[in-house]
Amino acid sequence: MNIDLSHRRAIVSGSTAGIGLAIARGLAAAGAEVVINGRTQARVDEALQLLRSSVPRARVTGVAADLSSAAGSADFIRQVPEADILVNNLGIFEPKGFFDIPDEDWLHFFEVNVMSGVRLARHYARGMRQRNWGRVLFISSESALQIPAEMVHYGMTKTAQLAVSRGLAETLAGTGVTVNSILPGPTRSEGIGGFLASLAQKEGVPVEQMERDFIAEHRPTSLIRRLATVDEVASLAVYLASEQASATTGAALRVDGGVLRSIA
Repeated sequence: MNIDLSHRRAIVSGSTAGIGLAIARGLAAAGAEVVINGRTQARVDEALQLLRSSVPRARVTGVAADLSSAAGSADFIRQVPEADILVNNLGIFEPKGFFDIPDEDWLHFFEVNVMSGVRLARHYARGMRQRNWGRVLFISSESALQIPAEMVHYGMTKTAQLAVSRGLAETLAGTGVTVNSILPGPTRSEGIGGFLASLAQKEGVPVEQMERDFIAEHRPTSLIRRLATVDEVASLAVYLASEQASATTGAALRVDGGVLRSIA
């Protein structure tokens, strides 16, 4: 399959590391003009350097903006007024017991993980509808369907993303714009990978063993019995952004390593 996005502009939020950076790299390799995003200019510049070194002909630019706020989102939109592909990847997580999560944490997680995507989609999907072509992706999680007891507030936001994604797909029915969610499972991203690496160092065991122990204890239903790589998640995102995925919309597609046991 030859995926050619050379006539498309893509935005990937929260894309200076991890899954977001891998998606930006995959889209750039397919020819898209890619706009990455991070909260600081230093992080954006570092990510741009990495992208240009790994994809020599990449057409990439970056915008530093805090998309967790309405003002930050408006500033980003002012600098990048149009796009053909929007990947809402920005997200945070934090293990914390339910009874220890204060109101401000619930609201903060909702602003970052949900409202950032709502604000960007509300703007960019209008132009996509007018041009009768577009792709909107929400990077959700298997935690949207299998809420983790150790971070219920995170799971809540991932479920909300599925609702927003499906509702927007319904809103854009009959147009050339598709809207989908991706549900990664445990992935060796900067967040999870760094967390497990620090635990491994603290306990004096190899990172590989810590990863195996994490899967066995916390995600025992995994069929691949390992963490996914960020590139494995990115491959699905690049396909869904392509012309070839035009009949896939309103869906929640899994790249979870088989963690979720339900078949529907």
